[in-house]
Amino acid sequence: MATYNVVVFDLDGTLTDPKVGITKSVQYALYKFNILEDNLDNLEPFIGPPLLESFQRYYSFEESKAQQAVEFYRKYFLEFGIYENVVYPGIPDLLMQLHSKKKLIVATSKPTLFAKKILKHFEIHNYFTLIVGSNLDGTQSLKAEIIQHVLSELQDVPKQNLIMVGDREHDIIGAQENGIHSIAVTYGYGSVEELQKANPTYLVNSVEDLKVLISGYK
Repeated sequence: MATYNVVVFDLDGTLTDPKVGITKSVQYALYKFNILEDNLDNLEPFIGPPLLESFQRYYSFEESKAQQAVEFYRKYFLEFGIYENVVYPGIPDLLMQLHSKKKLIVATSKPTLFAKKILKHFEIHNYFTLIVGSNLDGTQSLKAEIIQHVLSELQDVPKQNLIMVGDREHDIIGAQENGIHSIAVTYGYGSVEELQKANPTYLVNSVEDLKVLISGYK
């Protein structure tokens, strides 16, 4: 394995398990349009990709309706959903070990404001030198755009020294579009089939495997 000085982490499904908060927020937004979805498992596809895209893709909302749905989502999420979230076991230890040797960054499709609040709530924000997400107006929501922003902040770091870690195809494809390597993690919300099809540089099945791959710690 190559030596990577900078490790870029996705947030949802990679560092934290956000299922309850995200799916309940989507459930609330759909309810506002008289769409009742009692099974939160059916809303898991919303974890990871940009929300606007997901409302259009899974419920055939036109763009203006999808934008309104995102606003309803955020109303619930800011009050309740942001804290209906847990850090995956082993992640704090992984970050602590990596922090002394590498530069750690978060690149998420979640708005930067929300990402910072979540990381601070779980007391892991100090491990990251840069936290980059989407803008509240909906711009910079694609993972490729977010990674590009990260690269613009690290112009002195060669691309071969960076690696992206994520649980959905968007993370892997975004890394490829920016010419950097990637690690797909199967413990999140992307299926093994989805991740293999995206062709990541590496694929791991657990936080422990991720730790060994990046740092060599067992």
